[in-house]
Amino acid sequence: MDCCESLTAAGVSRRALMLGGASFAAWAYLPKFARAADGRDPRVIVVILRGALDGLATVAPVGDPDYAGLHGAIALTTDGPHAAIGLDSFFALHPSMPVFARMYRDKQAAVVHAVATPYRDRSHFDGQDVLESGFAGPGRVQSGWLNRALGALPKGERVMSALAVGPTTPLVLRGPAPTVGWAPAILPQAADDTAMRLLDLYGHRDPALHEALAQGLKLEKSASGADMKPKGGNAVAAMRFAAKGAAKLMAADDGPRIGALAFDGWDTHANEGGPVGRLAFLLSGLDGAFAEFETGLGERWRDTVVVVATEFGRTARINGTSGTDHGTGTIALLAGGALKGGRVIADWPGLKTANLYQARDLAPTTDLRAVVKGVLHDHLGLGEQVLAQAVFPDSAAVKPMQGLVG
Repeated sequence: MDCCESLTAAGVSRRALMLGGASFAAWAYLPKFARAADGRDPRVIVVILRGALDGLATVAPVGDPDYAGLHGAIALTTDGPHAAIGLDSFFALHPSMPVFARMYRDKQAAVVHAVATPYRDRSHFDGQDVLESGFAGPGRVQSGWLNRALGALPKGERVMSALAVGPTTPLVLRGPAPTVGWAPAILPQAADDTAMRLLDLYGHRDPALHEALAQGLKLEKSASGADMKPKGGNAVAAMRFAAKGAAKLMAADDGPRIGALAFDGWDTHANEGGPVGRLAFLLSGLDGAFAEFETGLGERWRDTVVVVATEFGRTARINGTSGTDHGTGTIALLAGGALKGGRVIADWPGLKTANLYQARDLAPTTDLRAVVKGVLHDHLGLGEQVLAQAVFPDSAAVKPMQGLVG
């Protein structure tokens, strides 16, 4: 039996096992970037929620008189055993997110409500393309805005690498600027003795491949130590596992400063649930990911901003299966020690039928690109012209949101 056959028997392809190694081998060739003028060592983590998050269910406008009627049986309330967590006199947070609530109270988390990309149709594929590419329309490019932001950073003496978490690199981080990858769902499946046999084989036949695999296994060990095995095998465990590994890698002095993760499963057409149910389950996983970022980054948390975004929102009115359909306006969640948090930022459009987008969706009043530009401008020092031309092409009319970062 040759090495490829033995790998197949183990349930892991050679290509999958080598993914981390090949990516990690590129680390030594990453360009160096200028240190922040004030001595900070900033980190940015972007989390993509694929499937379209119900922003009205996650951060509920309980002060809007039309909210309860539209969201019906799944509407959040401010009293009872599963009461939402009050953020201010108008907005309340889903009860499955106590970590985010604590960060909010500590002014290390914020919400931008009634936000959207420029996309106005309801295709997941096209919506995600716009969200991650940074262009105003779908199908334009094969690179993402976060990769272009990395490439636009001023060169200097310090490595500023980017980490892609997952079996494939999210579009937001694809492009010419080099990145490294960690696939938590793939590499842990390989038995230790299989990896050691491959190392021995490559050591005799292909020294370069041997070195790449050795570096990849080192990366995997760093991200997925003995305390890092996912428990429960569900979406909540997977989110926490990915966040914990990313945080461990990004906390290292020579680790990545920019990271991107994508969490699937947010398409809640049926049985979405209110304070308990399917969405509550998913939000508890996201809340756990925030906790893992904070804990794993340690002292680096103070220089970190986490941006959580989704391709579009969901309908304001629930459907006949206690779910919500594809919509428009939604929320962006921000967290991190570098954030000026403790607030919900919203130009609230109202939920009366006349105020809804196409009489069905929360109307977007804030461009998501303004939020991201604000983080990249104030936290990473990218200029407005670079943001408008290279990172988010043809977006000069969208100004960076000011005052997000301390």
